[in-house]
Amino acid sequence: MNERERTSLFAAVEALRPAMVETLSRLVEIPAVSPLDGGAGEGEKAAWLERHIASLDLGETRRYDAPDDKAPDVRPNLVLSVPGEESEAGRLVLVSHVDVVPEGNRDLWTADPFRAVVRDGRLYGRGSNDNGQELVASLYAALALKKMGLRPRRDLLLCFVADEERGSAKGICHLLEEGLFRPEDLVVVPDGGNEKGDFVEIAEKGILWLQFRVRGRQTHASRPDLGLNACRVANAFAAELDEALHRAFPALDDLFVPPFSTFEPTKRLANVANVNTVPGEEVLCFDCRVVPSVPLDDVLAVVRSVMGDHEKRSGATIELTLLERGDAAEPTSTGAPVVEALVQALEQVYGFRAVVGGVGGGTCAAYFRQAGIPAVVWAQEAECAHMPDEYAVIDHLVAEAKVFALLMMEA
Repeated sequence: MNERERTSLFAAVEALRPAMVETLSRLVEIPAVSPLDGGAGEGEKAAWLERHIASLDLGETRRYDAPDDKAPDVRPNLVLSVPGEESEAGRLVLVSHVDVVPEGNRDLWTADPFRAVVRDGRLYGRGSNDNGQELVASLYAALALKKMGLRPRRDLLLCFVADEERGSAKGICHLLEEGLFRPEDLVVVPDGGNEKGDFVEIAEKGILWLQFRVRGRQTHASRPDLGLNACRVANAFAAELDEALHRAFPALDDLFVPPFSTFEPTKRLANVANVNTVPGEEVLCFDCRVVPSVPLDDVLAVVRSVMGDHEKRSGATIELTLLERGDAAEPTSTGAPVVEALVQALEQVYGFRAVVGGVGGGTCAAYFRQAGIPAVVWAQEAECAHMPDEYAVIDHLVAEAKVFALLMMEA
């Protein structure tokens, strides 16, 4: 597109600002919390969204429902298809998620988390930032093209998926199993970024979430000689494991910030209710984010070695539960078409050259990379996801829609 055409496109997006705010408000007011977190799933929100897309007359919408015996109904995934000018090329795929996390402690909110509030250029409510902002931006970018009588350059898929907040098994993974995506597709997952919008994520570290249950012998605190203090054993074990992992895996990868693997002791469960009892059991967790050059099996081998040594010395038993494992996928190449197209679009909208790099892990783009499909993660968003008084900046919402509209025309 030339400068005049881009200016007209951006003006068409700006004209949709009130409609975008209204749609995001409506989405916020329909909870879509996972059944694993006590919610009913995405059914009601997906049904409303399906009707709304039909009212915009943008193209064919298909449902890909994933069964879930823990939900009142199926877990719905919506895919809107918009034909492009060059249908023989790989498609442009934008993936946002419909589900949200629970509101948490409502006393920490200044308003009802599921009642949208617009104030000072922000739209407050659970899911407004994560991931309603990007869902609405992608949808209204396509509408801006339609109102101008334009078709996207490539066939376009807008995917509105379930279950991102609890692992994506009923969402993106289900769509991958259905064979919906292809290696030649340009996949953008707008579900992570920063306030400026100048970071494009192309890689993730491997993830290990480890839980250790240390078993000793409970006794009265005045007679520790009659028991085995699981708290003391756990403290020493955590410190030794922390040191051993950092010593064993010093590899650096400048694609990431920080450029090294991280091995963080995090969660501890409550043990005894009173001060004067030596606990007989202690549960602790580690969150490990591992640079791609380090195999996760090597990390687990060090973990088990330290466990065995500590059991012999202390007399306690230590049980390992692997809560989460995500092996690092091959990074998306910095020269991949989807990376180049997104970086160019950002330069046209914002006037800066975006930084390309990796993150600690945890986005659903990893599932695409594991399937051999290059994918990038980008968004311009306030860093308030999952927090009380979560909000979307309305200017960010509109700017994202401009980026997506430009990608649709030029990628």
